[in-house]
Formats: sequence, C-alpha cells, structure tokens
Amino acid sequence: MAQRLATVMTRHGVPTFFSPQNIIGARQWQNEILSALQRCDWFVVLLSPDAINSMWVKREVAFALQDPRYEDRIIPLMYRDCDLKSLQWLTLFQIVDFVGDFTDGCRDLLRIWGIGLREEYLQ
Repeated sequence: MAQRLATVMTRHGVPTFFSPQNIIGARQWQNEILSALQRCDWFVVLLSPDAINSMWVKREVAFALQDPRYEDRIIPLMYRDCDLKSLQWLTLFQIVDFVGDFTDGCRDLLRIWGIGLREEYLQ
C-alpha cells in the first residue's frame, strides 16, 4: 500500500519521501529519516495495527507534533482499522480513510493540496 501510494502521489506531482525508495544502501536510515522530516513540508503517516505499535512511527509522529512547521500539516491515513490510543494526538486531525477504497482515499488526500485525481495515474 505504501509503495502504491507513493507512486500515485509522485505521478500527481506531490514530492514524497518514502524510505524504501529514498534511502540507498550503506546509509544510517535513522539519520536519513530525521533529515527528511526536517526538510519536508507535510507529514503523512500511514496507520495500521503494525504502525501504531512501531517505536519508530511513534517517534516520527512525536517529532512532527513538536515541530511548528507541521502545524496543520499532519495527515493521518487510515490504511487498516486500528486503535489509536498509543497515538491519541492524531485523533485531533481529520483522518483520510483508505480502509474502504484506495481510489477514494487518493482523491481525498490529493484534495488537501488542491489536486484533482487522475485515475490513469492509479495504474
């Protein structure tokens, strides 16, 4: 799902940082992710049971919540239903739903940036 979403966003002209694509071998991935968080304009977090239990996702969310650059620029995406108790601050944000339909989720996400969905970019 994350790979597919990164591809769709890139095709629509939304710059993305997706660690499997952007971190090359022999790099300290923690440093690369921190560097990306410091230069990105938006923070999108893909939520699933595994993600909300991940120490690294919790750290990245905490970083974004404390960085004033991300004020009103945090976008939680619900990929799989999960209990957000461990990331309760994310419930303050409108969650983009990808549980029901990927196309609808992409449409709703792109609307945040005023971009219309081009369904041919979903392939």
